[in-house]
Amino acid sequence: MILLVIGISCFSLLFAIYLARYVIQREMGTANMQEISNAIKEGAEAFLSRQNRTILTLSALLAVLIFVLYAYVRTPNPADPVPPIELAFWTTVAFVLGALCSVTAGYIGMWVSIRANIRTAAAVRSSLNEGLRIALRGGAVSGLFVVAMSLLGVGGLYALLNALGHDPQKIPFTIVGYGFGASFVALFAQLGGGIYTKAADVGADLVGKVEAGIPEDDPRNPAVIADLVGDNVGDCAGRGADLFESTAAENIGAMILGVGLYPYFGLKGILFPLVARAFGLIASIIGVVIVKTEEKGDPMAALNRGYYVTSALAIAGFFIATKWLLTVDPATHPGAENAWFYFFLCGVIGIGMAQAFVYITQYYTEYKYRPVKAIAEASQTGPATNIIVGVAVGLECTAIPVVVISVAIIASYYLGNMSGVEHAGLFGTAVATMGMLGTAAYILAMDTFGPITDNAGGIIEMSGQPEEVRQKTDRLDAVGNTTKALTKGYAIGSAALAAFLLFSAYLDEVAHYGSKLESVNIAKPEVFVGGLLGAMLVFLFSALAIRAVGKAAYYVINEVRRQFRENPNILKGTAKPDYGRCVDIVTVGALKEMILPGLLAVFMPVVVGLIFRQFGVGAEAVAALLMVGTIAGILMATFLNNSGGAWDNAKKFIESGQYGGKGSETHKAAVVGDTVGDPFKDTAGPSLHVLIKLLSTITLVLAPLFV
Repeated sequence: MILLVIGISCFSLLFAIYLARYVIQREMGTANMQEISNAIKEGAEAFLSRQNRTILTLSALLAVLIFVLYAYVRTPNPADPVPPIELAFWTTVAFVLGALCSVTAGYIGMWVSIRANIRTAAAVRSSLNEGLRIALRGGAVSGLFVVAMSLLGVGGLYALLNALGHDPQKIPFTIVGYGFGASFVALFAQLGGGIYTKAADVGADLVGKVEAGIPEDDPRNPAVIADLVGDNVGDCAGRGADLFESTAAENIGAMILGVGLYPYFGLKGILFPLVARAFGLIASIIGVVIVKTEEKGDPMAALNRGYYVTSALAIAGFFIATKWLLTVDPATHPGAENAWFYFFLCGVIGIGMAQAFVYITQYYTEYKYRPVKAIAEASQTGPATNIIVGVAVGLECTAIPVVVISVAIIASYYLGNMSGVEHAGLFGTAVATMGMLGTAAYILAMDTFGPITDNAGGIIEMSGQPEEVRQKTDRLDAVGNTTKALTKGYAIGSAALAAFLLFSAYLDEVAHYGSKLESVNIAKPEVFVGGLLGAMLVFLFSALAIRAVGKAAYYVINEVRRQFRENPNILKGTAKPDYGRCVDIVTVGALKEMILPGLLAVFMPVVVGLIFRQFGVGAEAVAALLMVGTIAGILMATFLNNSGGAWDNAKKFIESGQYGGKGSETHKAAVVGDTVGDPFKDTAGPSLHVLIKLLSTITLVLAPLFV
């Protein structure tokens, strides 16, 4: 089984390399187009190189701390899977490997995306279908690398420890550090990329569109290259790290729950999450390959067809995996002979939930529906009413996702209990989470499609290509904006299910160490305070992330104004702006501002656990922080993501010619609203997905310290 998992992971990586070669071999357009593309490429690589150095330095320091805490600070427990020094070693190795795999997957995905943009732009000049295929296949490199590297890391660690003679039931507890390493990198990658992209975007929009009255992606705007760089480091590298973390943490959490059902399924129950994820990779590859469109066709319809095929194949993969690995011997366990079918239905619930989140996000962020139209209409009376209605839409949009999450959790829990396998309710929710993440590679391909087409549109605009070519890239860019919004909805839904799964795994691990928590009693003052601190962390973290964008954007705005003021020929089009200066300013600002909120998220649960351990309720107080922080984080992230997306598309709706179109007072009001929404949807909101899972993985890794 483990060889099958490793084999499919390696095949997926080889196929990703094939797709990368397919993209790289396409035509690169005119010299002018290449000059713009090279500026984007240099800026993105410079930022990611500096960000990765910062992240890896912090990871190395934390790895040393983890080793010291495990080896010398915590009291050894008879339930430890291996002796203290050995446990410290493997936990630290797993953490470092998780961090390195996450960084590698994110870098390779972005390396291809910043080369796919110019090739998409060149292809669109002759064929919309070819542009669509290049952009999606460039995005699929990121999707396949993220999911396959995540799977290969967990599967490879398991195979190594198994070969060294470790007890297969104890291996999942030994490698929990892998998920923590992935979470740690994801937090800083998403934060740094999110701060960068929105600081550049806000600076470019406010001075360019509102003050100078020049179009988006106008080559006269000194911040335009920084803005195009930001699309890659935020939406490509950041989201890749986010979903890498989801799949890695969910794999390990589900394996831990599988250990509890060892009497029923044996080793197959522990390895089931990895096999199911591997089948999802095959489904995603087929989904990507079949996507194509007619010259006058709808690119979004083509992407949706690929998604439906991927989902259908993922369901088939779940059927095979559950029948093969979760079939119980009826002679040994009468009444559980059909257990596999109940778990198959749990997987279908997860896949259905993913579809539901796609439709919900579309409803709240596309301008063909009521919420976005209401914001656009309100913009006629100025920025204030635009923001009031946008906030109302954001608050409203938390309702339906919560109902969907609730139905999925309860239905999968009860199906697990009805399977005939004792105490399998939580494993049922784990299988639903696997179902939702079964299409993760294809979803991430659609997400990375967004920055590639956005950059392609910018290259076409800045190189002065004919209007009919710009219209084609606008069609792809509009689809890319939708897919980016859909991915955020998908990511928060998967974060909610993964967090519930990891919370259950945390309770299992705490029980494993002799502190069985049947419930978390918030009537205890210390436990109530732990929950309160969890909710507070979400609000404080969001505030720091949003403020970071404001501070970094301040420097960009002043720099753009300075260049316009000191060299009037820039706006006349007779002098070239200093793009590199803006890129440097945003890079330094983003990396500086990501440190505080990142460290707050990492150390908050540790401090709460160690302090309340002195009161005898450390594990329970951390459980309350985890539970309440997850609930608050899901609601806040949904509010921030969808309100920001709705503001963005209300602006685009007006730019399409509604309510006076571009340059009107209504449009200026919508630009202000969109500027408010930018750090919501691309910095704080996506970073909260990571925060939710980071809280889960850090408590899972450090649970022995709190008991």
